Amino acid sequence: MASKDADPSLGYLTRKDTEVKLPRPTRVKNKTPAPIQITAEQILREARERQEAEIRPPKQKITDSTELAEYRLRKRKEFEDLIRRVRWNISVWIKYAQWEESQKDFERARSVWERALEVDYRNHTLWLKYAEVEMKNKFINRARNVWDRAVTLLPRVDQLWYKYIHMEEMLGNVAGARQIFERWMNWMPDQQGWLSYIKFELRYNEVDRARQIFERFVQCHPKVTAWIRYAKFEMKNGEVDRARNVYERAVEKLADDEEAELLFVAFAEFEERCKETERARCIYKFALDHIPKGRAEDLYRKFVAFEKQYGDKEGIEDAIVGKRRFQYEDEVRKNPMNYDTWFDYVRLEESVGNKERIREVYERAIANVPPAEEKRYWQRYIYLWINYALYEELDAEDMERTRDIYSECLKLIPHKKFSFAKIWLMAAQFEIRQLNLNGARQILGNAIGQAPKDKIFKKYIEIELQLGNMDRCRKLYEKYLEWSPENCYAWSKFAELERSLDETERARAIFELAIVQPALDMPELLWKAYIDFEISEGEFNRTRALYERLLDRTKHLKVWISYAKFEASAMREDGGGSELAENDGQEDFLEQKKQCIQNARRVFEKAVNYFRTSAPELKEERAMLLEEWLNMESSCGALGDVSLVQAKLPKKLKKRRQIVSDDGLSAGYEEYIDYLFPEESQSTNLKILEAAYRWKKQKIASDDD
Repeated sequence: MASKDADPSLGYLTRKDTEVKLPRPTRVKNKTPAPIQITAEQILREARERQEAEIRPPKQKITDSTELAEYRLRKRKEFEDLIRRVRWNISVWIKYAQWEESQKDFERARSVWERALEVDYRNHTLWLKYAEVEMKNKFINRARNVWDRAVTLLPRVDQLWYKYIHMEEMLGNVAGARQIFERWMNWMPDQQGWLSYIKFELRYNEVDRARQIFERFVQCHPKVTAWIRYAKFEMKNGEVDRARNVYERAVEKLADDEEAELLFVAFAEFEERCKETERARCIYKFALDHIPKGRAEDLYRKFVAFEKQYGDKEGIEDAIVGKRRFQYEDEVRKNPMNYDTWFDYVRLEESVGNKERIREVYERAIANVPPAEEKRYWQRYIYLWINYALYEELDAEDMERTRDIYSECLKLIPHKKFSFAKIWLMAAQFEIRQLNLNGARQILGNAIGQAPKDKIFKKYIEIELQLGNMDRCRKLYEKYLEWSPENCYAWSKFAELERSLDETERARAIFELAIVQPALDMPELLWKAYIDFEISEGEFNRTRALYERLLDRTKHLKVWISYAKFEASAMREDGGGSELAENDGQEDFLEQKKQCIQNARRVFEKAVNYFRTSAPELKEERAMLLEEWLNMESSCGALGDVSLVQAKLPKKLKKRRQIVSDDGLSAGYEEYIDYLFPEESQSTNLKILEAAYRWKKQKIASDDD
């Protein structure tokens, strides 16, 4: 019994039985080169010499008919046995038939061919070999019979038709060849078949027949290349009018074809050869208007070359503009969201000056709305609308169209997510230029209602200020502050407006409302504006109260310095307005000046005490404060007392500290300036004495032990 692992494909042997066992490679112990070296050439020469002579069958000579009959019988038996084994192998049939032919037994050879055709009549090689055998042995009618059967059974094999026609033409049977061509044309072959028929007729100078075949050809294959061949045929025969007629008919039928560019180029070049430059120019322009820009590359190049050769300056410029226009069209077709390309395209059209084309490009550009409602995608797009509106207003001078553009743009922007103050302001300014003040107010009012922004409020208030409508300005400031109560700029400007109208109490009330707001974007500017306002009004007591309120909120160094400077200059400014000629007046002025200095010293003392007790870590700020105090005392001359400050000045010490990197490792050392104040130096000396006392006590105790 066969093993379970046996494989039928291996003759029921196991895989292990069929494995090739190679000898184990011997390990080379001595790797030194041999004294006698053998080359590859020697090895090959030796193998050639040892090769055995090729065994060839003996040559057999047939001497009589009996031997010939036996030889034929033996060969036929071999061929018949081979056919029985591999009946589908066509090469065996061909060898069999060719052998019969070599024996001049044509009937048997035909019998073999016919039997082979019964096996596979679709094999056109069999038909070709069969017919060639008949032609070679000059059996013309039999060859015709074979070709006729072949083209009837296999009408789509062009080679059979070509061979059949070639045989008839070689025999001089032109009418028969023409008849075969007609039979072939009924099957509507490819272009090459029609062109072969046309060339056949032209070989016998049958131009009219060739023309008729061309007419049938372009009806069977209505392609650009077929019409161009037809037109070139007419041109070659000197029929210019007929050629032009062919081109015109082709344009009527194939103007929208994918290969229409080739047709227009050929038509224009034909007119150019006929010296009809105007006709050629019209063809180029018609083609450029009708063919999509993506398929007109060669056409543009030919048109530019044509204009350079035959056109004037304007024509050349038009051609160059057309070429650039084609480039832009190609770019915007690939990426319609590339707004920079649209800007360049519009600029090109504006340089030409054709209003309709400019408007068309603008309309196509603004139709490419950004897909996402995010402001960063809209920032370039919105300038297309702006440029469009400015073009209509300034160049086209069409005000109604400009108004419509602004209106459509404002409708398109999703104001709930984001908006553009620039568009609102430009639309309002346009209405002002058209003396439509109500329209401008309506636009700005809509802007404040839908998408309030700082720029819109500022511009609207500026317009109303220029018109002198103070009540409107107050209402706008109120709206502004309702929308953005933390905006210190708006509070300051509102108070400044009231002050310019001599409404001091209103201005003060606005400042008071402002400083009590829970959140402010720049409170220091607001407090400064309020303090400056009170100083300008001469309300020094109110100013002091403001500084005290500010110090309750923040103890910043700048606030202390500003407060002290105010105290130092408050009475000086009050008394500096009149010249004191009398001695009493001079003494009074000196007393006031001393009082100012005393007030300033009081502020400085208070600030120094704060930094010493409440914020001892802010040594640099404390040092800066003392520097300011020293400068004030120096600037007061005889009334100042520099010694008060000098006793409090710190010493500057240069120290080193370790730099620690982000991962906690040491990254070296850096130098910094430290300040040592007088009270700190005394405490340092005391610490040294205490340490020395402790050391002495320890030493005495150790001696006792």
